[in-house]
Amino acid sequence: MNGYPNCSTNHTKIWSQYLVLALGIPQLTINIASVIFNCTVIFTRLATKDLHKPISVLFCNLAFSDLFTSFSGFWISMLFITNPDITIFGSKDMLAPYALYTMSILSTIYNLVSIGIERYLAVAASMRTRFRVARKHSIAAVLINWVLAFFLGCLPLMGWNCLSTEKNLSVLYSPFCVDYLIFIAIPNVVVAFIIPLFTYLRIIIILRKRKLRMKACGQATGTYKSAEIQVARTSIFIWLLALISYAPFFAGVIFDATNHQCPIDLYPGVYIFRNCTAMLITMNCLGNPIIYTLKAKTLGAKLKALKCLSTNRVRACTIENI
Repeated sequence: MNGYPNCSTNHTKIWSQYLVLALGIPQLTINIASVIFNCTVIFTRLATKDLHKPISVLFCNLAFSDLFTSFSGFWISMLFITNPDITIFGSKDMLAPYALYTMSILSTIYNLVSIGIERYLAVAASMRTRFRVARKHSIAAVLINWVLAFFLGCLPLMGWNCLSTEKNLSVLYSPFCVDYLIFIAIPNVVVAFIIPLFTYLRIIIILRKRKLRMKACGQATGTYKSAEIQVARTSIFIWLLALISYAPFFAGVIFDATNHQCPIDLYPGVYIFRNCTAMLITMNCLGNPIIYTLKAKTLGAKLKALKCLSTNRVRACTIENI
């Protein structure tokens, strides 16, 4: 079931039992840990009745997305342990879990982007801009994120797959087609990296400008400096986590698109790499609750302080300069 006529069609057992367990058990463990972490975030948000805040809605939805990613990753890991060869040669049994996995990852990416935009607007709002993010805006963003992720993730279930044809078949994520993986991976990786980069850099620039303005007025700038440092550290963590989690998967898709070798010739190295990329993506689901609930809590307190300080100090500075 490969796309190359010179490849063998002998689909007898390829995987070593010890290698399957060495890769499968860590995957299961990480997925279970991610489920526990994200369930804790969800229950905490619900128990504290914190969902009236726009950012809390996005945080809770991010935890739901990561939870679905972990569940689908657990499903794929179980299929890998029980029948590892279908992850090489493809099977109808792999189509649904891969589609759910794709949908969940896309939802996570869109939620991360939404959080970055919300944080930018929250800082801009503290600087007396007209637009303020309300709870209804966050709910609308959540709905749009899920609709888009559901549509794109379910395209293979709607027929964009290579179950009935060997042409354009992915060697890493069979029965997905290579053109579908490229269609999904390239624009969403760009979105995952470029938009958060822009939003967090803009936050840092706004805080720095505000700090310099207050310094020129002879006002204390400690709060702004502290918030600027906190945003810079958080954005670095976000970028490193996204880079470590998604860059290897993107590299695998590029390799898949340019590969002309038979699946059997790629065993075991390339398929070990593929399983490791899945573990890294699940690690992202573990890291998100830590970064976006613990660090963002501190940052949120600082931004709230800025909102209180901003109006009074600007007015004082304006009167002083008249």
